[in-house]
Amino acid sequence: MSANYSLPKERIKVLLLEGVAQTAADAFDAAGYRSVERLTTALDAEELKEKLDGVRLLGIRPRTKISDVIVRAAPRLIAVGCFSVGTNQVDLRAACAAGVPVFNAPFSNTRSVAELTIAEIVMLYRGVFPKSVAAHQGRWMKTAQGSHEVRGKTLGIVGYGNIGSQLAMLAEAMGMRVIFHDHTDKLQHGRVLPAGDLKALLAQSDVVSLHLPETDATKNMFGEAEIRAMKPGAFLINNARGSLVDLEALATALRDGRLAGAAVDVFPVEPGSNSDELQTPLRGLDNVILTPHVGGSTYEAQQQIGSEVARKLIDYSDIGSTFGAVNFPQVQLPVTDNVTRFLQVQRNLPGELQRLNEIFARRAVNITGQHYRTDGEVGYVVLDAEGQVPDSEELVEEIRALPGTIRARRLHSA
Repeated sequence: MSANYSLPKERIKVLLLEGVAQTAADAFDAAGYRSVERLTTALDAEELKEKLDGVRLLGIRPRTKISDVIVRAAPRLIAVGCFSVGTNQVDLRAACAAGVPVFNAPFSNTRSVAELTIAEIVMLYRGVFPKSVAAHQGRWMKTAQGSHEVRGKTLGIVGYGNIGSQLAMLAEAMGMRVIFHDHTDKLQHGRVLPAGDLKALLAQSDVVSLHLPETDATKNMFGEAEIRAMKPGAFLINNARGSLVDLEALATALRDGRLAGAAVDVFPVEPGSNSDELQTPLRGLDNVILTPHVGGSTYEAQQQIGSEVARKLIDYSDIGSTFGAVNFPQVQLPVTDNVTRFLQVQRNLPGELQRLNEIFARRAVNITGQHYRTDGEVGYVVLDAEGQVPDSEELVEEIRALPGTIRARRLHSA
C-alpha cells in the first residue's frame, strides 16, 4: 500500500476533546499523524464550531454535543469518534447525510460497568452507604438488621446485551439467580433464563438492573407503573441511560418504603462540568447510591476505548474502512498494492453507481475492485483503479460534480 496520500498525514488535523485517553493520541502518532490536538475539556457549540476549522477527524466523549448545526459548520470533517459506548451525543442522521461516519467502542467498558453494578448490589444489601455516612459523623451503626447476603437473591436484568450478559456471569458466580428481559432473542449463558416479559421479571426480581440504549422505545420506560410492579423491598439500579427512569416516581417509592434502595449513575440532565451542581430528587435519600456517570470510567476501560476508536478513525482515513460505524454503510476493506483508491459518499438513488462508473470508463481507467454498500438514504462506494491514475485530482472533482455526490476524495496514489 503506497504512503503517497492525497493529503499528507502530517497535515490531517485531528482534534481530541474531553481528556480522551493518551492511548488514542499514541495510536495516531504511531500511524504517522502529526497534527493532533488533545484537550481535557468539552467545548460549547460556538467554541466547537471555531475549533473545528480545518479539522478532519474529531474525537469526543459524552459531554460534547454534535448537532446538525455543528456538522454543517465543519465541511472538512470526515469522521467522528465517540470515545464511549453511547453515541447519543451526536446527531447521527445529520452526520450520515453529510457523509460523516461515526464510530464508537461498544464493548470496551463492558467489564467496568458490570463490576460497578455488582459492587452496588452488595453495598445496597448491606446498607454500606448509610453506615459509612454515619461513621463519618461519629455515629456507630453496628447492626445486622436489614443486611443480607446476595447469594440466593434474584437479579433481573433488563437488556441482555454486552453489559447485561457480563453482569449475569459475575452475579451467577456470587450465587445469585439471574433472569433477563430483552426485546430480541439472546443466546443464554450459564443458568440464566428469560423472564417471559418485563412484568414477570419485575414481579420476581429482588434487584432490577437496567442495561438498555436510549431509543424512542426505552425513553421513560421505567415510570410509576413499572416501579409499582416491582417486588416490595427490591432495589433498582440504572447504570445505562438517564432517560430510562422517572426519578420523581423512584424518589416517591423510596420515601414510601416500597423500594429498599437504588443506585443511579446516569441522569436525565447532567452537570456540564465538575464545578456544576447535580440536581436530582434522589439527593439525601437513605440507601441511595449516586455516582457521576462513572460506570465506564476506569483506567483500563478508557485505555482500551482510546486505542479502539482511534484505530477505527485511522482505518477510515488510511484505507476507507467503515467497519464499526454506527450511522453509515459498513465496508471492511483490504489493503491493496498498486492501486489508486477513490471514495464516494452518494445519495442512494437509482443510477448513481452507473454515473460514477461512466466517469472512469470515459477516461479509460481500469477498475480492479469496487465495494458498494447502502444504508437508508446514503450509499458508500470504494473504487480501486489500477496503478497511478493520471489527473486523479481532476477525476475526483468530476465525481464531486455528480448531482448525487455528497462527498468524494482520493485516498492514495500508487
